[in-house]
Amino acid sequence: MDHHKKGHQNTQEHQKENIEVWEDLVHIKDLLLALLICSITTLGGYFIAPSEPPKPLFFGLFGALIGFLITSIIIKPKRTFNGTKEEE
Repeated sequence: MDHHKKGHQNTQEHQKENIEVWEDLVHIKDLLLALLICSITTLGGYFIAPSEPPKPLFFGLFGALIGFLITSIIIKPKRTFNGTKEEE
């Protein structure tokens, strides 16, 4: 019975560390880190751009892309997929 309670407590602790985003569980710290990195790179690109009209948009989008690449390298996926081979 203690094992069952321990497993239930671990599940509750695990749920406290995660938040549901688009029907998927995301670690809160990873989400905040990704938001921070992408915000900094996007705004950085926007503010260093020349003030001629389309350039701030393109620099900001490029900054967002750089932020996405950085976060995809730093934050690794936590889930594993176990596939089964389908018979013909």
